[in-house]
Amino acid sequence: MTTSNTVVVGVDGSAGAAEAVGWAARLASGRGLELELVHCLQADSLYYGGGLAGSDVLFEQLRVEGDRIVAAAAEQALAVDAALTVRTDVRTDAASAGLLDRSRSVRLVVLGRTGTGGFAGMLIGATAAEVASHAACPVAVVRGRHGDGPVPLAGPVVVGVDGTPNSEAAIAVAFDEAGFRGVPLVAVHAWDDVTYDCADSTARLMPQPETLEPTEERLLAQRLAGWQEKFPEVEVRRSLVRDRPRQALLAESDRAQLVVVGSRGRGGFTGMLLGSTSQALIHHSSCPVLVVRPEPKR
Repeated sequence: MTTSNTVVVGVDGSAGAAEAVGWAARLASGRGLELELVHCLQADSLYYGGGLAGSDVLFEQLRVEGDRIVAAAAEQALAVDAALTVRTDVRTDAASAGLLDRSRSVRLVVLGRTGTGGFAGMLIGATAAEVASHAACPVAVVRGRHGDGPVPLAGPVVVGVDGTPNSEAAIAVAFDEAGFRGVPLVAVHAWDDVTYDCADSTARLMPQPETLEPTEERLLAQRLAGWQEKFPEVEVRRSLVRDRPRQALLAESDRAQLVVVGSRGRGGFTGMLLGSTSQALIHHSSCPVLVVRPEPKR
């Protein structure tokens, strides 16, 4: 993870954004990080779309509203910890573009489950989905119990383990989060009887469970061994599940305060920026989800 000490939160005045601000403020307070509250005016659609083109009056109204939104979010964050360093930024670009730009130089981007532009019944806002798919840093999507319930503050940290570089990056972050929060870490390794060949998308049967399970158990133990030595204070609970990873992790999210996943698993196609498991979690998890990418090779 980047050495930056800034956590960016996308704010738009919605209930989902308010949940994200509260979650991020608690994180920043506990870790001694700075908070940056970003609101984007979506000026690209304002000036280049439909009948709003060239409306300086409307632009100024949006600017005033943006200032109000970030001021209210800053007040909320400082209510969590008055000593927090909080900056605000009202940008003229579209929400996804602005947040993706900031993701290149910050520690974490935090978003709510839906925004003011979300349609009724949408499980996650379009901005959150876009940023989680393309950001250069880890992205947290703050979700509550059963989507729109309270954001959980208790329970273990859960991490999905599959042996890929994405998974290794997620394990590192998950151990750090569990240690910071003083809670157990549940390491979930799941496999299915049927997998798919990514080259031709054809299904193939995997070996029988009784012959495969010892192999999967060894893989999980190997992936955790070094990290348990680095974080001896973290209690680790291993969960070996014969199921689809997304189903196993969604089930664990009902009892967790955070689920950490890699951006793409071992079943992902080349060029895919967000795997099916990560997508399922940011849409359906019952707790916040942290999507992690490996550090770029230098």
